Amino acid sequence: MTYRTVQRFADAPLPEDLFTGQWQNRSSVLDEYKPYLDDRWSEGCTNAWKLWEEIVPLGYQGSYGRVRAYLHLKRTSPRPVAARPPSPRAVVGWILRRPETLSESEQLQLKTVSTNCPEIAALTSHVRSFAVMLTERQGEHLPQWLDAVRQDDLPSLHTLATGLERDRDAVIAGLTLPWSSGVVEGHVNRIKMLKRQMFGRAGFRLLRKRVLLS
Repeated sequence: MTYRTVQRFADAPLPEDLFTGQWQNRSSVLDEYKPYLDDRWSEGCTNAWKLWEEIVPLGYQGSYGRVRAYLHLKRTSPRPVAARPPSPRAVVGWILRRPETLSESEQLQLKTVSTNCPEIAALTSHVRSFAVMLTERQGEHLPQWLDAVRQDDLPSLHTLATGLERDRDAVIAGLTLPWSSGVVEGHVNRIKMLKRQMFGRAGFRLLRKRVLLS
């Protein structure tokens, strides 16, 4: 037993805090439906069979026993039992995807996260409105979007807004016009890749030949 393990045992305020590890953190098919169960539990619905019947149409494919065991743990545990928060990667995925492509369970989880964190709710709104501008070529709405971003306490988006403001005319053109410099950027990246493959030792003549023949 290492010193770190001994120290963890000594510092644990409650015996229950010692029961952590890889087995306790394993994912379960019920995990993404636990926020729904927590909400229904808070509303006063504690019947395991009824709650199992409610989450099956949402896509749950696990057994009734898992639902019953989770609710039994909530009922008997000395400390409140709730669903583990989703990972940052999962939340980012829900925000960046089109809202209509999210499952009911994913929409519910994102709503739960947004309710508990107003900053996430504001970020989701700004990201989705920018996506609409980008996909529907509504560059004329960029000034209003920048003003809306500055009104929220979101430092990362403020940095983005400052960069966009610097090249406002170019950004509006990019969000409005059908033309794109993507092809040119692709060729530039390809040339850089060829240069890296030769470790910077290729002269202009050899690089030119490789670009023309590749």
